[in-house]
Amino acid sequence: MSQHDLDIANQTASAARADLNLALKALGSVNSGASAPATTFANMLWYDTTNNALKMRAEADDAWISVGYLDQSADAFRIFDDTQVVSSSGSQTGLIGDQASSAWQTGTSTTESLVSPAKIASAISSLGPSTTAGAVGTYASLWLNVAANSGAGDTVAGSSLRYGNFGTLGQNYNKFGKSGNAPSGTWRLMGQLSSTNGSNFDYTDQFFSGAVWVRIS
Repeated sequence: MSQHDLDIANQTASAARADLNLALKALGSVNSGASAPATTFANMLWYDTTNNALKMRAEADDAWISVGYLDQSADAFRIFDDTQVVSSSGSQTGLIGDQASSAWQTGTSTTESLVSPAKIASAISSLGPSTTAGAVGTYASLWLNVAANSGAGDTVAGSSLRYGNFGTLGQNYNKFGKSGNAPSGTWRLMGQLSSTNGSNFDYTDQFFSGAVWVRIS
């Protein structure tokens, strides 16, 4: 381990040779040492023996950039966590390391990254359908509280719908019973509804037009 200012002063021949040998040793050991060299240059390499880290001096000669970790026990080169993967132009294309849990749970991050199976399982679980009644992504039996024809795929505000239930009246008729509660949000029809007069829904003998809906927002 050796460091040198890499400046050979004007001196006697023997002293110059000794000074030159020290400079060559510093270069040969990548300026290794427990602390940074006292004299630095742009793009200079330094092996930080305290942290087992190979570092390069910034072109502005104002900071050290960590290049990698040298595992002395395993005699292996390691890549630091949270190292960006970039294109030839320097644009980030990925990340070697963790991303915030929220990035996995929302499923919105487009940054490529290493991830553990446990985090994938957690993200899948968080993105799964809700089991809370009326939540986005859930289905419900609803009837349309307006006079209109509606087909599969139509969207309707929850204020125009009411919760209900399917039942059988006699041998030949199915009846859709209603409650007075309107769901929140916007819903998409997953079936077919025929036109009927919503004002008649208050009669107990009315056959209500109901279907399955899914909340989309």
